[in-house]
Amino acid sequence: MKTLECKCGHINPEGTQLCESCGRPLTEEARNKPLADMRYEGSARRSQTYNKTIIDKVWNFFSSVKVGMWIIVAILVAAAIGTILPQVFYVPANNATEAAAYYERVYGTFGKIYNDLGLSNLYSSWWFQGLIGLLGISLIIASLDRVIPLYKSLKKQKVRRHLSFLQRQRLFTKAEGVQEDVLTDAEKKLKELKYTVRRENGALLAEKGRFSRWGPYVNHLGLIIFLGGVMFRAIPGWYVDETMWLREGETLAVPGAPGYYLENNSFEFDVYDPTDSNEVFSDAIERVGTIASNYQTNLTLYRGENEEITGDPGELTEITEGPTIVNKPFKFESYNIYQMDFRLDELRSMTFQLQDKETEEAFGEQFTIDLVNPESDYDLGDGYRVELVNYYADFTGFEDGEPQSKSPIPNNPAFLIRMFTPDNPQPETSFVLIRETIEPFGENEYKIAFQSAETRDISGLTVRKDLTLPILMVGGIIFMIGVVQGSYWNHRRIWLQQTEDGVVYVAGHTNKNWNSVKKDLHIVTKDTQIPRPVDQQDPEADMDFDEGDEKS
Repeated sequence: MKTLECKCGHINPEGTQLCESCGRPLTEEARNKPLADMRYEGSARRSQTYNKTIIDKVWNFFSSVKVGMWIIVAILVAAAIGTILPQVFYVPANNATEAAAYYERVYGTFGKIYNDLGLSNLYSSWWFQGLIGLLGISLIIASLDRVIPLYKSLKKQKVRRHLSFLQRQRLFTKAEGVQEDVLTDAEKKLKELKYTVRRENGALLAEKGRFSRWGPYVNHLGLIIFLGGVMFRAIPGWYVDETMWLREGETLAVPGAPGYYLENNSFEFDVYDPTDSNEVFSDAIERVGTIASNYQTNLTLYRGENEEITGDPGELTEITEGPTIVNKPFKFESYNIYQMDFRLDELRSMTFQLQDKETEEAFGEQFTIDLVNPESDYDLGDGYRVELVNYYADFTGFEDGEPQSKSPIPNNPAFLIRMFTPDNPQPETSFVLIRETIEPFGENEYKIAFQSAETRDISGLTVRKDLTLPILMVGGIIFMIGVVQGSYWNHRRIWLQQTEDGVVYVAGHTNKNWNSVKKDLHIVTKDTQIPRPVDQQDPEADMDFDEGDEKS
């Protein structure tokens, strides 16, 4: 590794602008600048020094602030695209097939393309998580590229600096023929201002608030931890946010919780009484009809004997039972089951009777079709039989002569049924809806007559598990500490050097809030032979302060 040796004897890494020890400019570029570049104390950054190996090129690429900004822009654009249509989490579907059908049915061709491209599950996609990872890498490399040389320079800074270093500070002044000991008086005043003061061979360095220089890097550390927590959500078992629709009396596997099953024992729905004179919602009830006072699902949790076998839980062992109420979830292990939605009186089954079309004489027994798991054949006795050819749970009409169903939910069930009777060798076919029967193949002698229906309530539940919350909270807290640390404090430094022939050099620097260090310099040089410091970046700036402004 190449090095630069300063005239003071200190060995500096290649790329250093100002000597780490005395502050003397080491390059022609640094010598030509009227003011010293104090952003990183003129220290050498790896990204500006090495560019030979593939590691150097990768490091230099990710250390660029511009690259980090473009990654952030890409994440924002991707996140915005994910809001064009609802994400799959908010779609009333139990699997990918139903979700695809929903997007195409509701949003047309655009919805189909949107879902096929994976944009309906964008925030969990590998490429979106990859962008998050690239941002984290950029933050880590950019921070290390800057904070390490900055730390080394601040740690190695000497009390006595080269005159060229002092003269290139933004705040600078010089006095000749000063006979009194100004350093002792200045040290006393600076200590009263809470500065840390070091003296060495006729030189004084006063420093205050160095910790504020680490604020942006603490900020980055918190953001890196936060992004890590976001990425951990992609690890199976760390984060679960699933929905399930559970009907009364039904037992289903808990999505995202292998081996666990939930049974819906009952659903309770209560409304406010409009006749209650003390009811605070009486006006609203009169205006809108009914207002729910409570709705909850009473659940029983089971664990399957065959936890690893999908679709075959084996014997179920009851674990616990209890309700899930709005804002009061049903909890087990690290999971929370939230009551998020419900549907009242969903059709559960329908009962029919085979009848003579003209006389309405009944033949055989009534038969009941389970609308969730319908059978294909129903024996009515006495030689009468019906066959369920096709079932359309949510019938919407005919398209090119074919019946259409827009969802698997039995909102408007329809059936294509064949009727077998002992006195008719050829079966008759009917298309049966709740209130009408269509005969697609000519006139029939028999018909299927609707008798009754059974309904049940269905609960919309959300299954949540989030092991990343502590990580996100720690990252957020560290991030805010960095924001406060870098926003409300500033790093001030004041140098005084007095030669044996009575020449005094005074310089000051801060990373922000220049008025603060100007006031401190005013206090130090007040009532001395030292002229007030000049702001070399803005020579016309007012350096006079009233008595009431001297406290900083």
